[in-house]
Amino acid sequence: MEVVMRNMFQSLAKNTSANKLAKKYGLRFGASRFVAGETISQAIESVKDLNNAGKAGTLDHLGEFVYSEAEARESAEMCLQTLDAIHASGVQSNLSLKMTSLGLDINKDLCIKNMKIILERAKQYGNFVRIDMEDYAHCQITIDIYKELSSIFDNVGLVIQAYLYRTEEDMKLLNDLKANLRLVKGAYKESAEVAFPQKKEVDENFKKIIKNHLLNGNYTAVASHDQQIIDFTKKIVAEYGIDNSRFEFQMLYGICVELQNKLISEGYKVRVYVPFGVDWFGYFMRRLAERPANVWFVLKNFFK
Repeated sequence: MEVVMRNMFQSLAKNTSANKLAKKYGLRFGASRFVAGETISQAIESVKDLNNAGKAGTLDHLGEFVYSEAEARESAEMCLQTLDAIHASGVQSNLSLKMTSLGLDINKDLCIKNMKIILERAKQYGNFVRIDMEDYAHCQITIDIYKELSSIFDNVGLVIQAYLYRTEEDMKLLNDLKANLRLVKGAYKESAEVAFPQKKEVDENFKKIIKNHLLNGNYTAVASHDQQIIDFTKKIVAEYGIDNSRFEFQMLYGICVELQNKLISEGYKVRVYVPFGVDWFGYFMRRLAERPANVWFVLKNFFK
């Protein structure tokens, strides 16, 4: 049953009709637990609360479907406005983004142009931009663009997914580039031809790439709510004497808040991924697919 629900929510995440319907009704039915509002100002207030609790943020203006250059430019402008708002408010937050929202599926050069404008603005403010990894079809081109951008900018990082077979080889290249990486399990539905089908296999690969990246001395963001992955990371940094300034834990807005607070009390850096915007539906569906127990939370809100 859990597999059926997960597949259903992953399919809904890509459904444009469902996305349009969700926009019409706004952040209802529990989505506000995972999405920090529809506007930049709402998101900034959420980051202020996180900062007051000792946590850093990374803001992401959500965007799932971009079909024109005009939409891509609009999305890029929202990234710039987000960087402006971070700077003006003084909150401690980076920017995360998806390159498909900047026109990657329309024109690669358009996407790169938008990325350079965003990275230049972030550099002016002394800020950092994280490129999110999307589905397998976008993996190689995302890495290729990251390579190009990282040769020009030192304030850009990437996300790498543990559930892909290719990840260990990708890590070798990225370590040579001294890449600042967010390491995740992966949230997209992929075939067994490209991704480990079993959770146990994903977990083992996740541990392997965490250890390798930490020992290579490059900055490591371990993004997980899984206690065994967090404990493994703690064990490695203690065993090899890795300073807390060389890594951080990252978690999603609205999830495992008590665990976030516990890590802060233990002296670890915690950064919370804070999504916002009107195009929240796909992100919300992937959160439900990752953890179907969240569905009951939604149902309770639906019937209130």
